[in-house]
Amino acid sequence: MLPWKRLLRPVVALLLTATVATLPAATAQAATSAVSSGWNDYSCKPSAAHPRPVVLVHGTFGNSVDNWLGLAPYLTSRGYCVFSLDYGQLPGVPFFHGLGPIEKSAGQLDAFVDKVLAATGAAEADLVGHSQGGMMPRHYLKFLGGAAEVNALVGIAPDNHGTTLSGLTRLLPYFPGAEDLLSTTTPALADQIAGSAFLTQLNAGGDTVPGVRYTVIATKYDQVVTPYRSQFLNGPDVRNVLLQDLCPVDLSEHLAIGLFDRIAFHEVANALDPARARPTTCASVFS
Repeated sequence: MLPWKRLLRPVVALLLTATVATLPAATAQAATSAVSSGWNDYSCKPSAAHPRPVVLVHGTFGNSVDNWLGLAPYLTSRGYCVFSLDYGQLPGVPFFHGLGPIEKSAGQLDAFVDKVLAATGAAEADLVGHSQGGMMPRHYLKFLGGAAEVNALVGIAPDNHGTTLSGLTRLLPYFPGAEDLLSTTTPALADQIAGSAFLTQLNAGGDTVPGVRYTVIATKYDQVVTPYRSQFLNGPDVRNVLLQDLCPVDLSEHLAIGLFDRIAFHEVANALDPARARPTTCASVFS
């Protein structure tokens, strides 16, 4: 084994450890609490005010509970039927999902949306995703017929055009076999590198599909999806939002914007219900 390969495995382990540090320890208890509070409650029926269920799509290394301990209660308290899924699981890797091939993950999302629509009786759903979860649904919309089942996609710090990790991914060609190893062990990470075959196919012919409203909420302090403007989409029915344009003192980075930033949450609510949207400002943290 080449020396750099020995180094790569501890780096992946370090990423996992760092992710653990950002997640609550009582995931199972949180899941039980989620159902009792109306989140992932399949008896929930959408109201006239909020006629579409909201499906939350976690990011890389995330899962259906820990990624949404902030946003899911925020939305359920406002009368939404909220559901979340696990996708992109790797054999023998518990809790940390979103690591499998993104094309396969999009198929899992397709099946989950079908399940939610059948349970709620709704004709369409709205999707809200963080990081990979804001980009992966675009494959479902574009190639798996999702545009007929989805009204809106809201991406929070999505890697729509991939990431350079502040230039680090450009070093991969200098380490023979690195890209192959990444593709084999954690396919989703390879798929998210700027210029990957997956992203090239996804973005060919345009970023959007007709019939779906798109919102992207980004932060200029994002240290994971870089450059941050690569998150923005081009096309009709697109609204690109930079968090600091709404609140200049908001310092949220890639994790914070999805996990607990109520200014970002307020803008998510606006995107889900544009007819009742209220201006998002720094004071939205108290709303």
